Amino acid sequence: MSQGLHLRTLRPENLAFADSLRASVGWNQMLDHWRRFLTMEPEGCFLAEWDGLPAGTITTLRYGSQMAWIGMVLVHPEYRRHGIVRAMFRNCIWWLQERGVCCITLDATPAGKQVYEGMGSKDEWTLTRWEHTGLTLANALKAGLRLWRTSDGQLVARFDATAFGVSRQALLKVLAGQSRRALLLETAPGTPAGNGFIRPGAQATYLGPVVGTSAQAGLQVVEALLAHSDGEKVYWDIPDANTAAAAWASQYGFTSQRVLTRMYLDQNSAPSNPWQLFAPAWPEVG
Repeated sequence: MSQGLHLRTLRPENLAFADSLRASVGWNQMLDHWRRFLTMEPEGCFLAEWDGLPAGTITTLRYGSQMAWIGMVLVHPEYRRHGIVRAMFRNCIWWLQERGVCCITLDATPAGKQVYEGMGSKDEWTLTRWEHTGLTLANALKAGLRLWRTSDGQLVARFDATAFGVSRQALLKVLAGQSRRALLLETAPGTPAGNGFIRPGAQATYLGPVVGTSAQAGLQVVEALLAHSDGEKVYWDIPDANTAAAAWASQYGFTSQRVLTRMYLDQNSAPSNPWQLFAPAWPEVG
């Protein structure tokens, strides 16, 4: 590390800086999302300081020992090109590997992708952010759809893990509480076929995560959730391999904005299934 660089654990008193850094680049997270990071991984989120001043952030989230996620990789413009991103990334790799994590994953911007490739990360698949302003859909729940219950995290655990790669019950519980609306689709009572959330963001309402066992199931959940976007700007991240979701987005007037690459380091022993992922949870957590 450079002599001026110091990495330490991110603490609640640092969140005002962290969120101002997030706002400066126009990302969609909010202060409550930073608090979620510290609640779920209190020792695994880090602040970079340069000559004693806050300069950057990075977060981690473990999904057991099979997978962990890296997110919120941000550096203040005054401290870029000092090797801070690489130092923070290496620190997170070390921290996670010390705790037995065998695969480290993230959604990379085009600029970040070059950095992570140089450190050994490999591509899994790409996803595109789609955006809509002013979407209006009929607000009605079709047969089989109902509001999410607290116990539904356990009910969807198996098929959600099939789509995402590993269990994320703890995250779903937290995200459900942060959602404007959360829905479950059942083919019969106790037999889930899809679920999804729509949540507030700093720049736009965010659709996700959405999981479906089929294109019909996933898009049924998507449509019901988007009926609660209230004509606001909506961000929807869609795996490029999920052509049914992308076609639906295009048909309903969404426009593509940017491409991210899902990358992994070490052995990807629990790959995700982008055909069943109709929307990730958010780039910083998968």
